Amino acid sequence: MKRLKCPQCEEFIIFDENEDVQDGMAKLECENCGKRFKVRLKPKRDDLGEVVVVENVFCEKQIFPLKLGDNLFGRKCNGTIVDAAIDTGDMSMDRRHCIFNVSEKDGELVYTVRDNESLCGTFVMNEILQKNEKRIIEDSEIITIGATTLILKTKK
Repeated sequence: MKRLKCPQCEEFIIFDENEDVQDGMAKLECENCGKRFKVRLKPKRDDLGEVVVVENVFCEKQIFPLKLGDNLFGRKCNGTIVDAAIDTGDMSMDRRHCIFNVSEKDGELVYTVRDNESLCGTFVMNEILQKNEKRIIEDSEIITIGATTLILKTKK
């Protein structure tokens, strides 16, 4: 479901992007003022890859799909908003630990990771990221946050 403001009365219109959108175009009518209008939506990409979380052999693995733009990863905790809330007992992982970014350049997907000013740091293939460093990462690279291992799985 998506929410959009009517261009005339600015009331919110709620519509189902899976049913109400054809060829990237949604034809909408405001229930409040009757205004009819069209909206072009970016196609939804579901094939951007994922991050596999492996805490240890006793825990169930967790998989978080990635979206275009920033994907904030951190420890699951009530009141903390992240894109990927990792269910863990690892207290060395911050609640807002690191950011994976997916962008498109020349038709190719580019994956980067950066630390989010965490206390323990973010490691890529056992190398710590420096403050404000953004590192390009490839398929199957291992990222460590706290005592938890993350593995990037890209779509080819």
